[in-house]
Amino acid sequence: MRRFFRFVVALFEGLRKTLHLLLLLAIFGFVVGALQGSIPKMPDDAALVIRPEGEIVEQQSGDPLEVALAEARGLGRNETTLRDLTDAIEAAKEDKRIKTLVLEFDAMGAAGQPTLDEFARAVTSFRESGKKVIAYGTGYGRDSYYVAAHADEIYLDPMGLVVLEGYERYRNYYKSALDKLGIDVNVFRVGTFKSAVEPWIRDDMSPEDRISSQTFIDSLWSTYIDVVAVARGMEPAALRQYVDTLSPTVKAAKGDTAKVALDAKLVTALKTPLEVEKRVMELAAKDDEKETYRSVGLDDYLRIVRAEDKISRHPDARVAVLVGSGEIVDGSGGGGVIAGDDMSALIRKARLDQDIKALVLRIDSPGGSVLASEKIYREVLAFKETGRPVVVSMGDLAASGGYYIAAPADEIWASPATITGSIGIFGLFPTAPRALDKIGVNTDGVGTTPLSGELRLDRSVGPAAAMLLQATIERGYEDFLARVSKGRNKSRDDVDAIAQGRVWSGRDAKDRGLVDQLGSLDQAVAAAAKRAGLEEGKYERDYLESDKSWAQELVASVETSAASLMLRVAGPDDLMSARVLQAAKRDFGPVEREVVRFNRYAIADRLYAHCFCTPY
Repeated sequence: MRRFFRFVVALFEGLRKTLHLLLLLAIFGFVVGALQGSIPKMPDDAALVIRPEGEIVEQQSGDPLEVALAEARGLGRNETTLRDLTDAIEAAKEDKRIKTLVLEFDAMGAAGQPTLDEFARAVTSFRESGKKVIAYGTGYGRDSYYVAAHADEIYLDPMGLVVLEGYERYRNYYKSALDKLGIDVNVFRVGTFKSAVEPWIRDDMSPEDRISSQTFIDSLWSTYIDVVAVARGMEPAALRQYVDTLSPTVKAAKGDTAKVALDAKLVTALKTPLEVEKRVMELAAKDDEKETYRSVGLDDYLRIVRAEDKISRHPDARVAVLVGSGEIVDGSGGGGVIAGDDMSALIRKARLDQDIKALVLRIDSPGGSVLASEKIYREVLAFKETGRPVVVSMGDLAASGGYYIAAPADEIWASPATITGSIGIFGLFPTAPRALDKIGVNTDGVGTTPLSGELRLDRSVGPAAAMLLQATIERGYEDFLARVSKGRNKSRDDVDAIAQGRVWSGRDAKDRGLVDQLGSLDQAVAAAAKRAGLEEGKYERDYLESDKSWAQELVASVETSAASLMLRVAGPDDLMSARVLQAAKRDFGPVEREVVRFNRYAIADRLYAHCFCTPY
């Protein structure tokens, strides 16, 4: 009997293990299915079709799951990365399977001029291979037209328009609103032109900020006109006249905006989408099944060429490229910010990798935390101490803290339209005794030192605390000047004369010695390789990114796949609600960002080097 029971127990144990194994196999099958997408097919004699969606950025911001969910809801993307665009176009230039490049701009959002310049340079490089570039849009704005102007042929819908609205810098100011709420914002800063805190202490733009802002947006607009005019083979004066007289010219043309653009030679011809298809079919093979031209989209093409690239690469000598995009914040962070701890760790990783012969920092940042900036600065110095070169390539913005981390580089490259400088420091601390007084709440008590109770939200900042904070800010500014002075081989006073929080365009910054060269990321990488003694074609460009564990990748992929599957059965009401939420986020996003920034900066013991200077 005992043997029988042992047999039964062993049988059930074996059955349990078998079922457990089957369950694990089922889970594994689900995971593999979640991780494995459809394998894209690469046609021959095809057109590469690029439709940038949303803002063009250096790095994707936000949670990857939220991005995937937005796409699953049919809402498209909020962002397209510059690297994806340039990598695809660069690969297609040498790819015999790609016969032409088609650019469609109807879903493209905003982008900084330096970002647009990198995109346009890739388009021009593609054209130099002898292949045609076709641009199409139902309408072109300032940013999309900058890139389209570099195409061989620009087509506009007969009902479309081309509006080049120029650059502006308008901000919301909150002083009166804060006064009504009884909130005082105590500001401590150094720099005549350091305007980052003005929205909370003024109701309008200061004269100093007005001068600085007008100077750099005029410089951006001048650069825009010159570049676009050259790309279109027209005189800059003619392009300016089109922009300045658009309203009366359209009125005289009885509202025919497309004809006005055609007459001004801003577009090659007016064509409908079907007519553009026919034109592309003359350049690429026809897809008989779909009655259109053979094509491959951006995402599928990148999956193909990046997989092929991984197989063929032999990265014994590498130039590391580290992209830092967004505000500089303390600690660790996700996409859309430069987290001091994360970026420092990546630079340290590059320093310890002997196959990395040079480091290129691609900076697109308005700055932020001084402490986080200092951490990054120290790691850059440590990399330089190994004898390997550091080169900075500036994107749209490399101002304030963004310039702080660039200062120690051996060489700094910028676009003529990069916004940089803004060398200055500030701190702020809100107090609300007047708000409490309005509802009859009073604060009283005793303390043991001159600083006791002087940094409370319910009391005004006292004189001892104000003196301490201002002294700290002034020391921070001197430290900033010292970093720049050392990195740029200038005296403290020479740096101070061009600092004071003033913002400069890349061209003006070069004239003042804050930037060494004007050019692209590719040129900066080549300069770094040259400094490292690497021959052209004998090194690889290696983008450094924070590593995710296998488990993190797995969980993220399964979450995304499961959520996408659920959304496929969502009704139209669900999709409509999502679109309404997206529209609200777009319209109220600027106010939301101001609230987040204020909350981030309203800490008494923190210093910030930040430039709120985006002109678009």
